[in-house]
Amino acid sequence: MYDMKKLIILLSCSVLLLFGCAPKEQMHTVDIKSLADLQEYFHYSPDKDIIISGHRGGMMEGYPENCIASCEKTLTLMPSFFEIDPRLTKDSVLVLMHDATIDRVTDGSGKVSDYTYNELMKFHLKDREGNVTSYRILSLDEMLKWGKGKTVFNFDNKKVPWEIYSRHLKTDWAEYPNIILSVRSLNEAMYYYERNDNVMFCVEISDMDMYNAYKDSGIPWNRIMAYVKFTMDPKKWDVYDSLHAHGVMCMSSIHPTADKVKPDSMRLEAYKRELDLAPDIIETDYPSLFVGLDLRHREKPDTSLVKIFDYGKTK
Repeated sequence: MYDMKKLIILLSCSVLLLFGCAPKEQMHTVDIKSLADLQEYFHYSPDKDIIISGHRGGMMEGYPENCIASCEKTLTLMPSFFEIDPRLTKDSVLVLMHDATIDRVTDGSGKVSDYTYNELMKFHLKDREGNVTSYRILSLDEMLKWGKGKTVFNFDNKKVPWEIYSRHLKTDWAEYPNIILSVRSLNEAMYYYERNDNVMFCVEISDMDMYNAYKDSGIPWNRIMAYVKFTMDPKKWDVYDSLHAHGVMCMSSIHPTADKVKPDSMRLEAYKRELDLAPDIIETDYPSLFVGLDLRHREKPDTSLVKIFDYGKTK
């Protein structure tokens, strides 16, 4: 009788596993409940690990850009937040698409703005290798609902009028304190700052002129995360030190540089070089490739000994 009970238990477990009832992979999540939580997440501290951000939501084989499945898979591997690309359809629905056309990343063709949202639903996304997947183009609302309580989203505006973002932040996006807006100018940052008190900004501050412009703008430093371009330039530590003194994190974006290095073994060496330059955040197309690398925050490098690597010679 005892053996029969054990057999039944084993068969039950096998059925659960067979039909996908096994527990899901654990994700590295961050639950942002308020602007204060977001500000703490992006507050500079030398004791924090370097944050790896997924550019276009991150990607890997079988997982397309700007896709919930890709973000979810990344979070099972490591902590991260995601840059995503809202763009308007013909019927003014915000969908996630980096390019103006769908040609590169779907099995369709044409401009996003020439399709309604429902028309876009017939297409499937491709991964970076060009393989057609089962995943479809996402609305921004779908991504926001999935990501609440899990991660942070950095919106890279793809020609969406500023007033649309501002209106959403006051209404239906008010329940999402996990949003940071990438802006392309001080004027754009000021537009949102004067109208919306519940959001942070990712702004380019890559030289002292930009630093001084933001210092004089009246935008509090705790509403800012600094994009410093493609690397932590050893000649610009006066900028980085000034930002750190205000608690502002510095983010380098390596998608046009180290991410392009081939083969993979050389790319990993390029990632290690970028980590050694002591950024606070690295934005990359391939966050999963940073798994296993040392993400502890570095001391400020000896700028007299460091040279910027010429990635052009590796292509």
